[in-house]
Amino acid sequence: MSGRGLLMWDEAVTKYDFGPSHPMDPVRLALTMGLVRAYGLDAAMDVAAAKPAGDSTLRLVHREDYVTAVREVSADPGRADGSYGLGTMDDPAFQGMHEASALIAGQSVAGAEAVWRGEAAHAVNFAGGLHHAMPGAAAGFCVYNDAALAIARLLELGAERIAYVDVDVHHGDGVQAAFWDDPRVLTISLHEHPRTLFPQTGWPQETGGASAEGGAVNVALPAGTGDAGWLRAFHAVVPELLADFRPQLLVTQHGADTHFEDPLAHLAVSLDAQRAVQEACHDLAHAHADGRWLALGGGGYAIVDVVPRSWTHLVGIAAHRPVEPGSVIPASWRDEVFARTRQLAPGRMTDGRTPDWAEWEAGYDPADRLDQAVLATRRAVFPLRGLLP
Repeated sequence: MSGRGLLMWDEAVTKYDFGPSHPMDPVRLALTMGLVRAYGLDAAMDVAAAKPAGDSTLRLVHREDYVTAVREVSADPGRADGSYGLGTMDDPAFQGMHEASALIAGQSVAGAEAVWRGEAAHAVNFAGGLHHAMPGAAAGFCVYNDAALAIARLLELGAERIAYVDVDVHHGDGVQAAFWDDPRVLTISLHEHPRTLFPQTGWPQETGGASAEGGAVNVALPAGTGDAGWLRAFHAVVPELLADFRPQLLVTQHGADTHFEDPLAHLAVSLDAQRAVQEACHDLAHAHADGRWLALGGGGYAIVDVVPRSWTHLVGIAAHRPVEPGSVIPASWRDEVFARTRQLAPGRMTDGRTPDWAEWEAGYDPADRLDQAVLATRRAVFPLRGLLP
């Protein structure tokens, strides 16, 4: 296996563009890649562009009629009427929608293939992580579910155990749905509670279908959860489940919208805690999946202050060249930010925090809402997997 990481990148992914008023501004991708280059991380990884996912690959997860519908509105956005989730406020149709969406999916699939075949130790596609797309519908800014497609391709190649860990602020509902009845895939999602955030799913009682009980894991976090609670919840659930499941490859989704500056959600997590979870996922891949790790982006709508810094940390970790949190961000990138957005860029790769948390074994507080959420998940899932809650 190559010791170098693989960074999937094609400038054309920035054509995944719902329009100037939409919160998913593709400039966040361009700025991330600019910051990666400013830190020289592109030289520490193999940077590659893959072909768009073809129809046979897309049909591993998506229905043929849905792919046809995406093609039709991609060619003529005026035909979109809300059918298949296309032409809605969340997913407005745009020229070239199919091509841009298939290109992002192709990067995730190719990254998964490279790691599975031993051509790279880790792969990153920060343009990916579009976890809400369903087999027959677009949803939540997501047209094709690249995470689910990458996993489905791994299964097609012969994988028997794939774990998916999603730390986006929103529930990873599309990936869960794709593998609801498949015991070969363990999906774990930590997200804001469905009472207060889209897509209103991801309750702890959602534990998988009849053929895969305990294959879906959901930690529904109270609004306002900060660093200590978020990290406590992650470490109270994820490591033990991965140690039990023994995945052959770990897929992780790192939506940056858990951050306290994100405009679309209500958690209060810092950049420093996001980096700590990225490092934990890297360590868990080495501990339980022979180092095989595919890391994806996801949500994140603080497009200057948060997303580029968070995902540059992710790339650095995957490159085995982590960026020092206290480092001063290169002036060249700050100039790029102002030129592109007319906003002032952050000055350092940290929010100035040193995240700490209490391990679950330190004791359960029945009056603490975060602990109540964690215990609900453990009680719902752990016995199904033969583990103590």
